[in-house]
Amino acid sequence: MIKRLTRPHDGRMLGGVCAGIGEYLGIDPTVVRIIYVLLSIGAIGTPIIVYLILCLIIPES
Repeated sequence: MIKRLTRPHDGRMLGGVCAGIGEYLGIDPTVVRIIYVLLSIGAIGTPIIVYLILCLIIPES
């Protein structure tokens, strides 16, 4: 079976990008969210733009 990166309906907070990445990688979505917050602190504004682009690109499950 082929793994596909999708945004799930359950477990999502905003757009479901972190939850989808967590499911795809097989890790807890909370870990992905913590990494995202740490990246957001270091790179001002860029992760927000990347998140919005991923929200548009990654299909919903």
